[in-house]
Amino acid sequence: MNILLAHFRVGETDGVSLEMDKWKWALESLGHNVIYLAGSAGNCDAELIPELHYLDAFNDKITQNSYIKRTDYPSDCALLEAIERQAERIAVKIEQVITKHHIDVMVPNNMLSLGYHLPAAIGLVNAAIATHTRVICHHHDFHWERIKYSQPTSSGVTKLLDNYFPPTHPLIEHCVINHLAQTEMQSRCQLEATVVPNVFDFAGNEWGIDDYNQDLRSRFNIRANDILILQATRVVARKGIEIAIDLVETLMSLRQQLENAPLYNGQIFTKNSRIVLVFAGLCEEPEYMEKLKHKASAQGVELEFINDWVGHSRSNKQGQKIYSLWDVYSHADLITYPSLLEGWGNQFLEGLVAKVPMAVYRYPVFDSDIQQFQFNIIDLGNDHQLDSNGLAVIKTERLLSAAHACLEYLIDGEKRRDRMEQNYAIGQHHFSYNALKSKLNGIFSNAL
Repeated sequence: MNILLAHFRVGETDGVSLEMDKWKWALESLGHNVIYLAGSAGNCDAELIPELHYLDAFNDKITQNSYIKRTDYPSDCALLEAIERQAERIAVKIEQVITKHHIDVMVPNNMLSLGYHLPAAIGLVNAAIATHTRVICHHHDFHWERIKYSQPTSSGVTKLLDNYFPPTHPLIEHCVINHLAQTEMQSRCQLEATVVPNVFDFAGNEWGIDDYNQDLRSRFNIRANDILILQATRVVARKGIEIAIDLVETLMSLRQQLENAPLYNGQIFTKNSRIVLVFAGLCEEPEYMEKLKHKASAQGVELEFINDWVGHSRSNKQGQKIYSLWDVYSHADLITYPSLLEGWGNQFLEGLVAKVPMAVYRYPVFDSDIQQFQFNIIDLGNDHQLDSNGLAVIKTERLLSAAHACLEYLIDGEKRRDRMEQNYAIGQHHFSYNALKSKLNGIFSNAL
């Protein structure tokens, strides 16, 4: 089949683009011909429609007037007419791409779920109907999950959300990334959806210390016998990073049980050894970051920010080495993954491939979709409260239990190896590219 994968942007490092790359690999390995359609192409080839660009000025205006305040149109009717006119232009261009490539199936990603681009959704559905093209939606996020889209400025915009996000039509099928979304979609829209979880490339990813990254610790003044605890995610409040700080503080209170002990890697933890929480991801919420720094300082937890020197891949900046995230994983003794909310949890999959023990807060999707596979984790529970600063806290006994589990993984090398190999095998079976290939084969076999 000829399959059109569509989104506002492709070939970049945002989560949707990365998942589209995985679907492209799986579908092509099944023998299908896959073409990208987007507003911007990043580092890959795509059919481009400028009106779909994620920074399109006209859509920014439509979004502002639809969800914040109507200031550019004299009436709701005028706003809706502008949306429809743009939708018609987009539909014509999508139809041209469908005809040019003899497209059998379109796969829009988030275009018919998030509510971000109203004209694009209408145009895409109209183009599919006009050309009798099957559509298999890949929904990552929904508008009802975002405050931004919760108060449309008119009943007309509300109706568009109801009709197109997601749409109901015999040509259109739906895929979601977790069971909570599947249940919510059935409840809200009376629509069935197939769950297709996020996956990771387990084949050929033997990350380790090599000539390129062997100096990573010394570069950031972290010694071989220090404990490097990695927080790999972006710095945003929903990542619950304050729980990682509390865990490190609790682990520090047990350091006497580590001192002079041989660690799993042969190093000796001495009275001068440090426990360092290392941040590798970008800070997207500066106010939240300041709260974390203040908390860590008050609790005596050492933070190290290396995100300026960590990229998607190895490179060079200002004459200095840029490490990949995989380089950092290779040096991590433990990983903290205290996210309070995730659509799936790609960093969890990365930790499985890296074979590093992870301290995990069991966010809702973890409990609904991942817990059943019985991964070996350092359990931070699934119950938290907010303190006076709006930061998450979990019970002291849970932190103490998790800290003792950290000690075991730091000292008992055999247990560490055995359980990380178990995790890797489970992940490879259920969340690898081949698992995705098998899932998509079933879905697309029924598409025509």
